[in-house]
Amino acid sequence: VASQKKDMLDCPFCRTPIPENDADGLAMIQSRVAKKDPAAIHHLGEVFLFGSHGLQKDVRRAVELYTEAAELGSIEALFDLGLSYDRGEGFQEDKAKAVEYFTKAAMQGHVESRNHLGYFEVGKVNCDRAVRHLLISAKLGYKDSLESIKNMYTAGLATKDQYAEALTG
Repeated sequence: VASQKKDMLDCPFCRTPIPENDADGLAMIQSRVAKKDPAAIHHLGEVFLFGSHGLQKDVRRAVELYTEAAELGSIEALFDLGLSYDRGEGFQEDKAKAVEYFTKAAMQGHVESRNHLGYFEVGKVNCDRAVRHLLISAKLGYKDSLESIKNMYTAGLATKDQYAEALTG
């Protein structure tokens, strides 16, 4: 933020100028991937998933990169693997695997994963566990979770105290 205030549009970490074309941007990403940077590997997975930087969309390659990034410690990659299994992107839809990846990410502090776990519990009609997951993510500032708890309260599935706790969080 400070560098942007000074009109410095270079990378705030390495001061490298922002690439002017897709090829240069891809080269920067791949140089970090070669050094086994989990954030860069995850980012390259997103590039393949969406087909940006001049690359063709390749969901299977994206999932392979997410898996590699997750093994190197990327929480975002764990979340994206959970989404991939949930939606059946890159391989067969598998809700149990999705929950497994969301759980791993949530245990490391990923708020949106915690929210997704709440939705899975609602689907299983396990409202107590759902509210607990949603409360944790609501307290961490995730507005969708707060809205879900509000809806559960109006439907009689959550208590007034739980809704109040989510609001104060």
